[in-house]
Amino acid sequence: MASVSIVLRKDKMNLKGEAPLVFRIIKDRKISYISTGFKLPVELWDEKKGQVKSRHPNSARMNSFIKNRFAELHDEVLKLETHKKTLTSRQLRDNVFGKRNVAFFTFADEVLEDYKKSGQIGTYDKNVSIINKLRTYVKGRNLAFQDITVDFLKKYERYLRDGLGNKINTINKDFKFLRKVFNDAYKQDLIEYHVNPFYKYAIKSEKTERGYLTEEELIKVENYPAAVGSRIERHRDLFVFVAYAGGLRISDVLKLQWKNIDGERINFCTKKTTAQLSIKMPDKALGIIKKYRPSAPDEDAFIFGLLASDLDLKDAKAVDRAINIATIYANKDLKKIAKVQNISKPLSTHIARHTFATRALRKGVSLDKVSKLLGHSKITQTQLYAKIVDSELDKAMDVFNE
Repeated sequence: MASVSIVLRKDKMNLKGEAPLVFRIIKDRKISYISTGFKLPVELWDEKKGQVKSRHPNSARMNSFIKNRFAELHDEVLKLETHKKTLTSRQLRDNVFGKRNVAFFTFADEVLEDYKKSGQIGTYDKNVSIINKLRTYVKGRNLAFQDITVDFLKKYERYLRDGLGNKINTINKDFKFLRKVFNDAYKQDLIEYHVNPFYKYAIKSEKTERGYLTEEELIKVENYPAAVGSRIERHRDLFVFVAYAGGLRISDVLKLQWKNIDGERINFCTKKTTAQLSIKMPDKALGIIKKYRPSAPDEDAFIFGLLASDLDLKDAKAVDRAINIATIYANKDLKKIAKVQNISKPLSTHIARHTFATRALRKGVSLDKVSKLLGHSKITQTQLYAKIVDSELDKAMDVFNE
């Protein structure tokens, strides 16, 4: 006998802290899920009563929908079992809810909107550009998922490469987002497995070298003779701080406030992965913090003073714009420093992050610890730096062949 229940899937929580509300069907110890189309914060779901709490502004409408659909689904399962028929969860959903025909761009816009609502404005903007590029290619036609085949992807790749002059890794990023749209649609039971062309289509990429500074080059940056109180001095110190203090992302460093500093530690939540980090600062980083610390600091003031003091950190769009502008100015000054100090590498704030990672691994810090300090969601991201260090060791051993 199959059982039907309504559950909040806490294991599928999004970045906004919302979990999808689903119907769960258990039969022969096998579990199937059917989406209700609703997402809720955990605190607004009454697990015992199986309903949305009244604090939710749409609780009455949602509970009515859930109650009616639950009854229909339960009756459908009972009817099918009585007649000794079996249906997949997808077929059960279609019998009760009706088929939902969603066009590719319509669903892609929903995926984009999730980024926007969760405050990931940079990611939202980049992926809007990706979707608009595809819209231009098909001349505004609203594609069905089934229209995007392996052959379609091959032709589109050729258009991006030859028509627009996009590099392989740019096309790689475009196709990865398109693949995400397909994967999300499949997870929500909107398309069948075989409709996804990315199961048969290999997304191409080419290796890129991650720039980083040697110890000697880092010292050159530290010794750049910047005028006291100048903007370029702050940009120099910010670069050095990142290279020593855990390789923080520029978006996180710019937003550091005095309340994030607890003696010798930095305590903050990363912008990209929302991970909570607590990093002990080495002496060099502590020295920079002490240099900028006023006698009676305002806890909400930005440490490096490169963002407007009245910036509203709750306004994701304003924050993203401010960080982008501040990063552009920082990278311009870093290129000036590189030129004066005879550093041939294209100095940027991100190279400071790479520099920390390679230095830490060379000094014997384990891969998992470096990964945690960098705030990587997957250790495979950190392994790229390990490969750099390994290649340096290989070159060092080549001296025995001379």
